[in-house]
Amino acid sequence: MTTVQQPLHSGFDAGSTAEDVIKGVDLTGKVAIVTGGYSGIGLESARVLRSAGAEVVVPARDIEKARAALKGIDGIEIETLDLLDPASIDAFAERFLASGRPLHILINSAGVMATPLTRDARGYEVQFATNHLGHFQLAARLRPALRRAHGARVVSVSSWGHRFSPVLFDDPHFEHREYDRWVAYGQSKTANILFALALDERGRADGIRAFSLHPGSIVDTGLKRYLAEEDLKAVGVLDDDGEPILDPDRQLKNVEQGAATSVWCATSPLLDGMGGLYCENSDVAPRMTLEEGRDWTLMNRSWKAGVLPYAIDAEAADRLWELSERLTA
Repeated sequence: MTTVQQPLHSGFDAGSTAEDVIKGVDLTGKVAIVTGGYSGIGLESARVLRSAGAEVVVPARDIEKARAALKGIDGIEIETLDLLDPASIDAFAERFLASGRPLHILINSAGVMATPLTRDARGYEVQFATNHLGHFQLAARLRPALRRAHGARVVSVSSWGHRFSPVLFDDPHFEHREYDRWVAYGQSKTANILFALALDERGRADGIRAFSLHPGSIVDTGLKRYLAEEDLKAVGVLDDDGEPILDPDRQLKNVEQGAATSVWCATSPLLDGMGGLYCENSDVAPRMTLEEGRDWTLMNRSWKAGVLPYAIDAEAADRLWELSERLTA
């Protein structure tokens, strides 16, 4: 089957929930890992995959917080993992591989957004390190388990925030340019899309297919921790009383709607034989021109679906893969 970046007319829309898209899907005997699976859309993704019969593993930096969040959801396994700590990533992967289990679904849902300039112990900018490099290393180390599944999907939660910036290969860590928290976020989200493209190219012979997605703007998650209430009002996600504005047609979603595209990418039979695609609203997104992308800003949230050319450029995907291998070696 030819993979084409254009809508499939899946039958779902911006208002569809994770429970809507999982209907009729039986995941009994399947194993899934969901990073960020104890907060926001990651938590909802983990819950819904478990409800469909999957064995779900949730890696967590804060084990006690994860236990509290997942209390009452029977059968979810919690493991230690810190995406900013390469040794922690390797240790988690080693423990999972030692179990001998295949890995059918890996959802890379954990992330940070619009942080102040912060660097990890290696000197890497934290949004790029967390959102992209940590997940790159995790997927690389788990490759044997993904191959063992004989049909695996790796799903990376990106954002329409990729429109803020391509990957700046000459200075990904803002060592020689002024730091902008939204440019840094955009770069990391573009990296998520390019990673899916590159992984799919390298993994398809082993039955590993990869996807990326925009979940919608979901204000009721931990991503807002670095934004003041006035910031959120200014960009139109909170009303004058500080309450979330819900309007799925403008991508203003609740958690249940926000998790839908992750779950759809991970499980939909419509995507069998496909990969390397960027998705929105539980469907494949169309391509968008650079001119169309320039019309969108945080302050002008008129919504147009689509992915920008630099985020699905095969040469950029290969270049990012090579850079990421060096940075995580």
